[in-house]
Amino acid sequence: MSTPRPDTTAGATRAAVGAEPENASTGELISRLTEQLSTLVRDEARLAQAEMTQKAKKLGLGAGLFGAAGLVAFFGLAALITTAILALALVLPAWLSALIVTVVLFAIAGVLALVGKKDVQQGAPPVPTEAMAGVKTDIATVKESARR
Repeated sequence: MSTPRPDTTAGATRAAVGAEPENASTGELISRLTEQLSTLVRDEARLAQAEMTQKAKKLGLGAGLFGAAGLVAFFGLAALITTAILALALVLPAWLSALIVTVVLFAIAGVLALVGKKDVQQGAPPVPTEAMAGVKTDIATVKESARR
């Protein structure tokens, strides 16, 4: 009885060993194409996920700034009401200082609203436009290569 000889190429394929493309069989070329396409799809999916995460962060920041603008505007309204009360009740210079505070609060609210609007516009629409363009380019390249 002879002992079975171990297979030294177990688990290896010609594609894994590194056959030259011009010497590779059709099956090997199709296998490589399948591997490369699946890698390409996975990479594009990761790119789309990263792009969506970035846009979601921009939308969140913009929404937070809009909320802050609303809060500051609320305090501005409260200061304006206080100004009117002081002006009517006392008719003293104290109302002038309250009016100045009111104007400053509304100016801050305006700046926050503009910055928040800009961030929301940069994050919308929340679709991975760059990744989609990359996929379209990849598909066009594969189609062009297939025609040759």
